[in-house]
Amino acid sequence: MAAISRRQLQKSEFAVTAHQPASARRSRHRLAATIATLALVFGGIAPSWAAETVRVLLDRPIDAASTPVFTALEQNLFRAEDLNVNVIPGNGAANGNSDAISRLAAGEGDVALADINALIRYRDRANAAEIKAVYVVLNAAGYAIMARKSRGIQDLDDLDGKSLGYADGDPATAFWPALARLNNVPRDQVGLQRIGAAVREPMLSAGQIDAVMGLAYLSPVNLKDRGIPAADLAVFRYDEFGVAAYGLAVLVGPKFAVEKPEAVRGFLRAVNAALRFAIRSPAKAVDDVLAHMPSGAHDVELERLRNILDNNVLTEEVRRNGLGGINAERFAATVDLLSEGIKLRKKPALADIFDGSFLPPQASRTLQQR
Repeated sequence: MAAISRRQLQKSEFAVTAHQPASARRSRHRLAATIATLALVFGGIAPSWAAETVRVLLDRPIDAASTPVFTALEQNLFRAEDLNVNVIPGNGAANGNSDAISRLAAGEGDVALADINALIRYRDRANAAEIKAVYVVLNAAGYAIMARKSRGIQDLDDLDGKSLGYADGDPATAFWPALARLNNVPRDQVGLQRIGAAVREPMLSAGQIDAVMGLAYLSPVNLKDRGIPAADLAVFRYDEFGVAAYGLAVLVGPKFAVEKPEAVRGFLRAVNAALRFAIRSPAKAVDDVLAHMPSGAHDVELERLRNILDNNVLTEEVRRNGLGGINAERFAATVDLLSEGIKLRKKPALADIFDGSFLPPQASRTLQQR
């Protein structure tokens, strides 16, 4: 049903009752007010001042990585932008990727929180929807190889002769050939083993595999929670070994970007403010996440969030240029490295993948030196 404003409702009511006795008009006024209230409650009439609804798709189940969205919810930052935000978590697909981007393309959501390199891969398909990233949450992706020192792995070179688990479709896997080349790791001497994303930590914990590819803010924290001593974990972050890829980003569907540009800008202002809040008060921000994941543990998610902030958000580039943006030269270099692991039909330009026109003002994205 089309939206009807309060003014239109009052005009139509006046037209019907203007020539009736005062008592009858008062009764009809009361009846009309009651009907209007019930219609608003049950959704039959949408007020002209109603908040814009935004459906947010996550690329995995809720955890500290989605803090900006849930902090914006709990701190009423979306409400301040006149947005009604509904979050749809991912299901942690077995191949290492969720289908958030495909669901966004299908119109099942308006924006998504997903990996920008997965977006590059998606946009390389024929007839792909023109989804673009509009705000980079993780300036450093967090891709890493996690290994057990007790299995004889102290450095990347020690992967020679060891078993290395990977999940199909995982962006960390796509960058493995570049990582190996840059660090002279003999790929033919590493025993790659395809495994499901859900069994990475259990297999490494049980000693069924020597190392796994994944995210440095997921597997190490989960492994320690499973009882693996921190001193026994070797974490090789890709960005420390020459693969400085961008990571989690806010993506927007093409239809929503065209039809609701102010909603996109408001959404990003709220996310940006929430990320700044998390940087200042990580413990409070984690409480916002836990309000939506009742099975989560505060200490585990706080460790995860601090890991994310220290290693993936507060990079030197962010300290220089502010939150949310992308450096064109670094992006081009990243695409070159990605293309070593997956065959791209055409290397994309930055404008094909990222639209900076929705970003909040530079001053609101700039951080004071800590």
